[in-house]
Amino acid sequence: MKVENDYSEQDRILEVFKDLNKYSLEIGIFGSDDSFMAMIANVHEFGMTIKPKGKWLTIPTKEAGNRTAKDIPDLFKPKGVNALVVEDKRKRGRNKDGFIVMFWLAKEVNIPERSFIRSTFDEKEDDWFEFFQNRLDDIVLSKITAKNVWEQLGALITKDVQNKIREIKTPGKSELTLQRNPSKNNPLISTGRMLQSVTWKVVKR
Repeated sequence: MKVENDYSEQDRILEVFKDLNKYSLEIGIFGSDDSFMAMIANVHEFGMTIKPKGKWLTIPTKEAGNRTAKDIPDLFKPKGVNALVVEDKRKRGRNKDGFIVMFWLAKEVNIPERSFIRSTFDEKEDDWFEFFQNRLDDIVLSKITAKNVWEQLGALITKDVQNKIREIKTPGKSELTLQRNPSKNNPLISTGRMLQSVTWKVVKR
């Protein structure tokens, strides 16, 4: 009796794994989508010391709101005070010197590291690998495509990174930042724009 091996199923499974290897997954905030938010995310992820191009950095107070120094007329720097102020014309005793601080002046600002991407990968990598493994049978049985699995994994990782952003509490916001946003104590969430900018892309290798 002649025994013949049927390699067709083996070949099909090999093709499935070849299809998987055609793709890779990118997670984060992409400069091509929002370069400013990608820059902000990078600052928080790794921390940064910001130094002025000139003599001082101008740090806005609650009184300045979203205005820059150019937007506020009659600013001046009182002698011996590292601040830009305006005269308090309302004379309500808000400042014993009779002025309102609009900007504090600083030689540098240190933004601490608040990793939300690398730390999530460190904590969740094993869970993602298990998620991927559990879907291999579905790919082999043609219940789902390789690209679909990468998409599902991308959605899962994005959700975990966004949850990390919501959970981070330390290092906390500076006292000056809290004065400007007293109701928001999460250091990575101000408007929610960075949170919503986290996404994924499935790309061909």
